[in-house]
Amino acid sequence: MVITIGNTKGGVGKTTLAVNLAIARALAGRDVWLIDGDRQGTAQTAISIRAEAEHVPGIACATYPDGPTLRAQVQQQAAKFDDVVIDAGGRDSTALRAALVLSDVLLVPFQPRSYDVWALSDIAALVDEARSVRDGLRAFAVLNCADPGEHSSDNAEAAAAVAEVPQFEYLPPPLRRRMACWLYEGVLMFGVVVAAGLVFSIAAQMRHALEHRHAMQAFLFLVCGIYFCWFWSKGQTLAMKT
Repeated sequence: MVITIGNTKGGVGKTTLAVNLAIARALAGRDVWLIDGDRQGTAQTAISIRAEAEHVPGIACATYPDGPTLRAQVQQQAAKFDDVVIDAGGRDSTALRAALVLSDVLLVPFQPRSYDVWALSDIAALVDEARSVRDGLRAFAVLNCADPGEHSSDNAEAAAAVAEVPQFEYLPPPLRRRMACWLYEGVLMFGVVVAAGLVFSIAAQMRHALEHRHAMQAFLFLVCGIYFCWFWSKGQTLAMKT
């Protein structure tokens, strides 16, 4: 199966969805090939970081930002894999157009914002064009970065707007913003800062808060930097892992 995650609008979470979809399919025992069709190469970078951290399963990944190259490579090599996941860039590009013609399924992530909903008409026109060349393309709209809460009016209005675009099927449930993760991240950082401050005050034998203030600030900045660099070198922070 060839699955494209694409939209003519950027910043809607295409690469995040593509990488996680590829990993999920690999965890399910599928042989997956992830194609980065964006010149920024973010998906390729993410897979490289996973490989350096020795995360499993490993994901085969290639970068083909040019439509003719992407089309030729997929036609030649797709049969070697159970699933091909294509991350197309956030613009009307030759790579996106080639991917649409080759795909069995198109996932279009969009956020519950007016600009994202309006942009669906652009990708819908490309879907019509692809369907005129090749039958069988199924297109799904996925509400990504949805507002927290089951009764968000923005989420409901965005989902209702998709019903007015006949080229897409709305795919529930939405992928919500991870507010709990942000809160947990803040709590963890507070604990790290308090612990580091206590260690510094004891080591420096501080008698009041203003003593060695600038040195403490530099020390806390260093500790926070080490915290994030350590966890991001492993792929994600502790809060995200939880």
